[in-house]
Amino acid sequence: MDVKASRPYRMTARARAAERTGERVVDAMLERFSSTPYDRIRLEDVAADADVTVQTVVRRFGSKHGLLAATVERELSRLAADREDARGADARATVRSLVQFYEHHGLLILKLYAEAHQAPGVPELADRARAYHVRWCGDVFAGPIARVTTPTARAVRAAQVVALCDASTWRVLRVDGGLSARQTERAVLEMLLPLVE
Repeated sequence: MDVKASRPYRMTARARAAERTGERVVDAMLERFSSTPYDRIRLEDVAADADVTVQTVVRRFGSKHGLLAATVERELSRLAADREDARGADARATVRSLVQFYEHHGLLILKLYAEAHQAPGVPELADRARAYHVRWCGDVFAGPIARVTTPTARAVRAAQVVALCDASTWRVLRVDGGLSARQTERAVLEMLLPLVE
């Protein structure tokens, strides 16, 4: 067997194995971050959950901060794809999809915002997520916002839409208010529809 010819295949297989290991570590960090305050997460526990050594985690991600940043980066890409699916044919369909999105991701998003300051690089990722939310609202409700006559009034309308579609509004209604997902959807619609229809 030609050793030189087989080397690229072995390196590719090695790279794939390293990629799978990295994904396991990120999955383990996501699971820990979802249920544990960031300052109580230990790399030893994440490594054990991923069935790797702490050295492997540090070699791949540099530190706990680096691992959280990589985890958030990956999840933001996934969340953006899910959020794009929340664009409905009309305001009602959009709010229904958005509430479902928050049913799956809302608590994690809010935890990220609350704890982002604890890890270098993560506040910038949280800022990107917030900016994405503002852009998404502006795109989805561009027509109704554009119909508002003055620039100042348009800015106010856009801010209202952003606030009503935010994970914090979902939390106030769903978690703090104890509403069901269906009731939360109806409550958001009652506030949003006068602004966008």
